Amino acid sequence: MSTHTIASHEQWLAARRQLLAAEKELTRHSDEVTRQRQLLPWVPVEKDYRFETEAGTASLADLFGGRTQLLVYHFMFGPEYTGGCPSCSAIADGFNGFAVHLEHHDVAIVAVSRAPIAALQAYKRRMAWTFPWASSLDSDFNFDFSTSFTKEQQRSGSIDYNFRPKDTTWIREGGTSEHATMCGTDTATYVREQPGMSAFALAGGVVHHTYSTYARGLDGLWGMYQWLDRAPQGRNETGAWWRRRDEYETST
Repeated sequence: MSTHTIASHEQWLAARRQLLAAEKELTRHSDEVTRQRQLLPWVPVEKDYRFETEAGTASLADLFGGRTQLLVYHFMFGPEYTGGCPSCSAIADGFNGFAVHLEHHDVAIVAVSRAPIAALQAYKRRMAWTFPWASSLDSDFNFDFSTSFTKEQQRSGSIDYNFRPKDTTWIREGGTSEHATMCGTDTATYVREQPGMSAFALAGGVVHHTYSTYARGLDGLWGMYQWLDRAPQGRNETGAWWRRRDEYETST
């Protein structure tokens, strides 16, 4: 454990009030960024994307479930995976609790992955999740929204991820990462899927793309990170320490 200053309550209170001023400023800045996010222009979605769901084939408009707003989590679960990405799984662990609140606020939430629907349903049962999950296996959806990449793109040297060209050195064929192994695949195959989230609005019978975010833009969706950031040692990470929640060793 790292060494911290030991102080009296009065000294702690003075330091805490100083931090409070910084936290309030951060909150105000976050509110302003949220306002700017909601002012982004809307882009009509012209392609007829098709998905497989528990209820059968669905269009992007169908995923709204009668609501006017849709939030999609691009869950890393490729056709070759034997299980969902542990990082995406940690994020999705929080979906069950708040999905019902979103649905009663005219917002649908759905996870989308390229794995076959049967594999998604099996994993969903394993994790005891109830939120909707759709397969985009035979669709361009993930590719068009920059969360899936072909072998050719991977080998080309550059992909478009997080709204800018990104060198593919980090995803060229090579060794096997721990999380790739946990998903039953090699690193190159594993990283051809990437995480993200996208927002859509349905107006006048037309689906519009309103927002997407990737990489560190997803930090706010990790419920455990929001708690760890308030723990005495913070995230205190030395690598990918997390597991699927049913894979941690139980202490006796």
